[in-house]
Formats: sequence, C-alpha cells, structure tokens
Amino acid sequence: MSAALELTEALIACRSVTPADGGCQELIAKRLQAIGFHTESVVSGPDNFQVTNLWAIKKGSAGDEGKVLMFAGHTDVVPTGPLEKWESDPFTPTIRDGMLYGRGAADMKTSLAGFVVATEEFVITHPNHKGSIAFLITSDEEGPANDGTVIMCDRLQKHGQRLDYCVIGEPTSVDQLGDMIKNGRRGSLSGKLRVKGIQAHIAYPHLGENPIHLSAPAIQALVDTEWDQGNEYFQPTSFQISNIHAGTGANNVIPGELTIDFNFRFSTESTPESLRSRLEQILTAAGLQFEIDWVLGGSPFITGDGALAGALRKAIKSETKLNTELSTTGGTSDGRFIAKICKEVVEFGPLNATSHKINECVIIDDVVPLKNIYRKTLEQLVA
Repeated sequence: MSAALELTEALIACRSVTPADGGCQELIAKRLQAIGFHTESVVSGPDNFQVTNLWAIKKGSAGDEGKVLMFAGHTDVVPTGPLEKWESDPFTPTIRDGMLYGRGAADMKTSLAGFVVATEEFVITHPNHKGSIAFLITSDEEGPANDGTVIMCDRLQKHGQRLDYCVIGEPTSVDQLGDMIKNGRRGSLSGKLRVKGIQAHIAYPHLGENPIHLSAPAIQALVDTEWDQGNEYFQPTSFQISNIHAGTGANNVIPGELTIDFNFRFSTESTPESLRSRLEQILTAAGLQFEIDWVLGGSPFITGDGALAGALRKAIKSETKLNTELSTTGGTSDGRFIAKICKEVVEFGPLNATSHKINECVIIDDVVPLKNIYRKTLEQLVA
C-alpha cells in the first residue's frame, strides 16, 4: 500500500462530521513536525460548535525572500445520511472494485493525504529548498465557515504572513483526474425579500392588496434582466429564486405579505453593491413596498493563468498527459477567504462525482498520481 493511500485510509477512519476534526489534524501535524514544520492548533467557536484549525509552516533557505506555497483544505465532512444505504461503514475505509469508499474520500481526505506525502517526499529530496511550505487546515468548511479559514486568514494577515501561492484540495476533476482546475469562484449574494400587501377576504379584493399579483411583473423583470455578460473566466451573473411563500394556508384569504428567497451567483463584472442597487430599483419601479435582508456569502475571486496555474497544469500534463481546463464553475469554497491575502489561489483534487453522496469514493489508481502532481508543483515553485 502506498503512503498516500495508507494516510487517506487513516484520515477516513477519523469520524469528523462538521465541526468535529476527529483527530485528523493531529495525525497531519505529527507527520509535518517530523519533517521540520512548526505547527499550531487554534480552537475557536462557541462551546456547542468547537472548530479546530491547524497552521503549519516550514521556512525555506531563502527565508523571507523565498516564495511561500500553502496547501489548504478541511478535515470536516458532511453527515453520512442513512447508514443502511451505505454498502460499508462510511468511517471504515473499504476497498472494492478498484475504489476506496468512505465519507470524505473525495471531499477531501485523499487530497489532504496527497498534500502531506507529497511534502514529505519533496523535503527529503530537496532538504535545502529555497521557498517555504505552509498548511492551513480547518474543521469548519462544510458548516457555517465562521470559525475556520476566515479567522485564520485574519490572523495570518495580522501577523504579517505573506502567501504567494495556495492550492486548495477541493475535488475538481470531472471525468478524469486532472481534467479541471478551479482558478476562481463566483460570488454568492442572497436575499430574503418581503413584499407588503393588505390581507382581506378573497371575495372582497377591493379591500385588500394581493402582494403576489403586485410582485408578478417585478419577478418577471428580475428573471429577464441581464446582470452582466461575464468574461473570459466567468459565466454571466445569474439570478435564481429558491423559495416563494405567501398566505395563511386558507384558500379564501388574500395574503398580507409575500416572502421570496433568492440568490445571485455573480462574476467579477458585478459587485454586491451594484446588484443590490439594480434589484431594488426594479422593485421600486414596480411600486412595491418591500424590505430585504441581504447576506453576502462570498465575493468572487480569480487567479489568471500565472505561475501557480501554469505549474499545476505542467504537473498534471506530466503525470496524466491531459491538457487541463481552467474553470470557475460550482459553488463557493474557502478560496473566497484565502484570495484576500494570497495573490494566486487555485483548487485541484480528485473526481467530484461522489462528493457528499452515499458510498462516496475515489479511484485507487488516482491516489498516487494526485500526490505526484502536488509534489511536482512544489518542485517548480519552491525548490
């Protein structure tokens, strides 16, 4: 069994349903300490939601003049779902038919193991490496993400820690290992809209104001609006309504209020401020009385095809013969926090097909190549 596969299995065996870490970070820290890393564990969050964060760094021979490459990821996993639907215990790593099964296999314990073993191999073969290597691992990525990477980034910034490159181990591959890298993510802006009406008996509509009827033209206008045209890295900004509710449940009452939940997934061509302003202008023009509670889930970030993406693409080509695609599709990630303090941030990991699913798994033959890609990236940037 390869070192990367062995460590992957050990991490899967840790029961780390968010926000629990289950001992994963202790395993990782011990491995890193053995090759010269300084490690620090930071526990945060309320008593009923304790989050564990690991910061580790090994300075290069060039000191502060060298480049700093950080591996980032999370040890927490989503709940298993009904255990009876799993073909094997989700926290007992199981190999069958060329696949390794277990919760977190794809998202993202195989990547974490790859990070560690790649770094071990790199340090052994490059004991006097010029650049520095760092790790930022949290147990609060699958949860609210209030006490994990976001607070660690604030802390690193206050301490003046420079970061040049960051590789996040999210599962990004689609059909084959290495066919896709995420070099950015769209922003997420959500809102809860409440449109005021006047409740009345449905037989006397002149005594009421139906907020559903009043809102219909505005809803259509929002759906028809082109918010932006996107750019070479991003699809156009999208607006989607996820939930609509009004009424008391009775069929003879005009509702007094309409509630709409909606979300923007937006590109770098728009800002939260511009989207808020334009949406509110449409509602005002429709003559609606309304209130909106806004939540910014994350701003968009983008890393061009620079040194980090280039090194990773070259490593993938060397290991898999594939010409990888740069993409910004998908949901949000902790990259939205790291991008504020690091110039180049990309995400790369195994196939995403079974993430969060029953019988989550990775292809065993992908474990070592993934590790090799991480090592070859290190060799190009911090050797």
